[in-house]
Amino acid sequence: MSASAPAATRRYGGSLIQIVALVFGVVFLLVGIAGFIPGLTQNFDTMMFAGHHSEAMLLGVFQVSVLHNAVHLLFGIVGLAVAASAVASRQYLIWGGVIYAVLWIYGLFTAGMADAWNFVPLNTADNWLHLGLTVAMILLGIFVPRGSAVRADPATQ
Repeated sequence: MSASAPAATRRYGGSLIQIVALVFGVVFLLVGIAGFIPGLTQNFDTMMFAGHHSEAMLLGVFQVSVLHNAVHLLFGIVGLAVAASAVASRQYLIWGGVIYAVLWIYGLFTAGMADAWNFVPLNTADNWLHLGLTVAMILLGIFVPRGSAVRADPATQ
């Protein structure tokens, strides 16, 4: 960057890919926290640590457990941490998408099953969300450019 670049551009060195990772991190953190708030999570008193017996429903739609919420919190923390690096942000999005693909496939086979394999309570809404996260994270990780998120006005350079 040139010495004449606006102060905001010099002050913020984040790339667009870093902002995308940061946004995913914040959203995952908020979802993880929301899963522990009665009212936002219906049937909160039925929440289990893990397993299909948990009837707690985030926003009345997504089946959650303590383990499920903890995974969201972990994804959020990692998203915030990797946002410091463009390369790490890209890897977070791509590999996070792959992990959600595995979780989506897992949900297709275990949703509604009442056995030990169903240790993360998932319902159809969760499965659709995980598929959407898979596609969004992988595509964003591949196609979002690494360039600066804050562009200097060419007239000031």
